[in-house]
Amino acid sequence: MLERIGVSRIEDLFAAIPEKFRFPKLNLPEPVTEMEVMWELNALADANADVHHHACFLGAGAYNHYIPSLVDHIIRRGEFFTAYTPYQPEVSQGTLQAIFEFQSMMSALTGMEISTASHYDGATAFAEAALMSMAVTNRRTVLLARTVHPHYRQVLHTYLRFKPETRVVEIDLDAPFDLDNDTACLCVQSPNFFGELESLEGLAERIHAAGGLFVVATNPIALGLFKPPASYGADVVVGEGQPLGIPLSFGGPYLGFFCTKREYMRRIPGRIVGETVDKDGRRGFVLTLKTREQDIRREKATSNICTNQGLMALAACVYMSVMGKHGLRKVAELCYHKAHYAADRIAQIKGFHVRRDKPFFNEFVVKCPTSVQELNEYLLDEYDIIGGYDLGKDYPELENHMLLCCTETNTREEIDALVEALTKMA
Repeated sequence: MLERIGVSRIEDLFAAIPEKFRFPKLNLPEPVTEMEVMWELNALADANADVHHHACFLGAGAYNHYIPSLVDHIIRRGEFFTAYTPYQPEVSQGTLQAIFEFQSMMSALTGMEISTASHYDGATAFAEAALMSMAVTNRRTVLLARTVHPHYRQVLHTYLRFKPETRVVEIDLDAPFDLDNDTACLCVQSPNFFGELESLEGLAERIHAAGGLFVVATNPIALGLFKPPASYGADVVVGEGQPLGIPLSFGGPYLGFFCTKREYMRRIPGRIVGETVDKDGRRGFVLTLKTREQDIRREKATSNICTNQGLMALAACVYMSVMGKHGLRKVAELCYHKAHYAADRIAQIKGFHVRRDKPFFNEFVVKCPTSVQELNEYLLDEYDIIGGYDLGKDYPELENHMLLCCTETNTREEIDALVEALTKMA
């Protein structure tokens, strides 16, 4: 078996894992009873910071939004409370209809013609968009903006790591860059990782003229206020659907959305629900365009990482239904105005500088007079405030820069408390 897969010993299978992490010493205590384990777990859970009792200004791809109580009530119904893909339409009409409505609303929100029935998260949806672009164009180069979320970029690099013929070129959108006859797609994000709105006009024409596709990652809440990516020529629109009615939950599960043009319908990764009629002419829903076996045929499949828990898509579907277009717009407006109020106040503090090179949505970059880690520890310990994201971890040139976020859940009093705390720290 080792010879067949091209390695000489078992240890070679773990070469991708850094050596210091391969066989760590697990300093485990002596065995304990189930009751004692529960005591320990409860104590650890009690130590977690609860965003509902702390003012939270941390975003960076996961956002603290208000979730109407109806969302939880609906998804906890026994008919829906499963993560399994509804392969049997005769017993899954409710779930299939909900997923169909999710697809319809995501298509309307992004301006695209079709939507898949969700992916694991925004990062995997983003990587799948690049893979689909390669398949459509039969090309192997991906142009990737550095302002795309670092996790998205890392996942894309991981996907393509063992495809030696592929190439990922990271670019600065504000500087000149070249497109060649091997460019499969140009991948951008707007609002980008820094919360800024990229100037994307004309980029679609450039990449289309070169024969590639235009992939845009976005924040679905921002689409309640700004033009959908379809309006400026996007071929694929992806992103993280967590803001649509899914709690932070200390990291998941989340929801990746993937929307594109009808012409790529048979190229899309993951599932899609179609509307049909039964033999009696009644409206019905079914998984369509591909068989169940398609997802497990390894190299012959469109993708091997296709779908996430249907429960997450259902939660987003219920949230969008409850909010409606006017509710989504109101949430987006509140996020926008509260973030700008916070930015204006912080910009007046001596030693702090707010970056305003581009317009921003609900996140903004602040240059701090001290380390972000030190600042965040001070905010949490002294004011029960969860501070922003340390950008220096992903962008060395942005050491001592913090990414702050505001949503509709942040009150004016919380923002003023943040400003007061930063003023004392300055």
